[in-house]
Amino acid sequence: MAQKLYAGAKLRETRQRLGLTQKDFAAKLGVSLPYLNQMENNNRPVSTSVVLSLAQEFGFDVTELSTGDSERLVSDMREAMADPVLAEVAPPLADLRLTASNAPALARAFLELHRAYRQTHERLASLDEALGRDDARSQTSPWDEVRDFFHYCDNYIDAVDRAAERFANPTGPEHNIRVRAVTALGARGITVDFAETPVLRRFDAEAGVLTLSHRAAPETQTFQLLLQVALLEQDKLLEATLDLARFQSSESRAIAKIGLANYFAGAALMPYTAFLHAAQEVRHDLELLATRFGASIEQVAHRLSTMQRPGAKGIPFFFVRVDQAGTITKRHSATRLQFARFGGACPLWNVHRAFETPGRFLRQLAETPDGVRYINLARDVSKSGGSFGAPVRRFAIALGCEVAHAPALVYADDLDLNKPKAFEPIGISCRICERVQCHQRSVPPLERRLTIDVNTRDVLPYDVG
Repeated sequence: MAQKLYAGAKLRETRQRLGLTQKDFAAKLGVSLPYLNQMENNNRPVSTSVVLSLAQEFGFDVTELSTGDSERLVSDMREAMADPVLAEVAPPLADLRLTASNAPALARAFLELHRAYRQTHERLASLDEALGRDDARSQTSPWDEVRDFFHYCDNYIDAVDRAAERFANPTGPEHNIRVRAVTALGARGITVDFAETPVLRRFDAEAGVLTLSHRAAPETQTFQLLLQVALLEQDKLLEATLDLARFQSSESRAIAKIGLANYFAGAALMPYTAFLHAAQEVRHDLELLATRFGASIEQVAHRLSTMQRPGAKGIPFFFVRVDQAGTITKRHSATRLQFARFGGACPLWNVHRAFETPGRFLRQLAETPDGVRYINLARDVSKSGGSFGAPVRRFAIALGCEVAHAPALVYADDLDLNKPKAFEPIGISCRICERVQCHQRSVPPLERRLTIDVNTRDVLPYDVG
């Protein structure tokens, strides 16, 4: 049976963006005013005829009515509700889903409140260090605030993406993006210099010199050139985007500006339309795409997770990067799979095994506790220091999507997608995972009761009720 589509908040947001009253909007959709009111309040599902009318009347991308944003909010609220302080009052999952779909602003306010509580709690736990300091008050971490900004934008910033695509598709004869970047900088009187230095990029505005490390890989050098182009040529666009985001601190704004410049660089290196067509043509072969666009494997994987342009969406991928300790350093998901906001990733993900097989792609069929199945791809992307004795930065990345999209991936060839035992059970993180028999569990789930028998020792030293 097809799942009913409840998208009241999105429907209401669309109407308000178009500047229509409920009466006018209902007339254009061919429904009665009471019926529209019930759909906007999630008392009725969005009907097929309304979906078709949205597409025909307004050119609306109906995939935007999907529950991706609600699923993110539900996942984040479930993790927050697993906090011991809320253990006795945690609402059922159905209530969380209603809140995410009917009152998303309230859900985000709750998450912001819980995050502030956690940070206050952590500061009090180290009070001996915090006493007497002016910055001992609780405030949102700039890194978390910026990460959430991109997370809830679906990691797609339309204005910046289109500006990068225009830059990458010139009307003149020069199509080499690296040469275009150097030419654009030269037009501003800036000289590009390659030096023997461990610093990737240094811009001296007064001298008009951009210095790049000679040690860096060519794709990294090109990326840094494009990043500097973004900071100089697209400054007004970046600042306008930051104004709309309304960050809480100057630190958050500065970090977000670097993030937007990075976004521009990736989108110019791999312009949306050309990259989407190429990805479909080679069935998302990361190595072929890296060669075609002069990018690194990590840059290609990250770009695939941003292909969410309305009307021209690619496969909804999740992308994550972890270090050797299992700490998530980058995360984004356009799928129903969400990542833990606190702590590390599930140890059963193949991304953790990628360090053991450098230079190789690892494939994994996995199933989350909600029964959704995925195909995951993992590989190490360790970064050399560029000289003997220089420290190596070790990371691994994972890219994946729901198994329904497997035919469009070259990595799914010869995998038995119809064999239930081929799918490894994975979770989000141990603290909110519902699997009670997991042999790799590191901590008990916070929302379940434990039974401890001193006379029995199984895989775990306790039973989860």
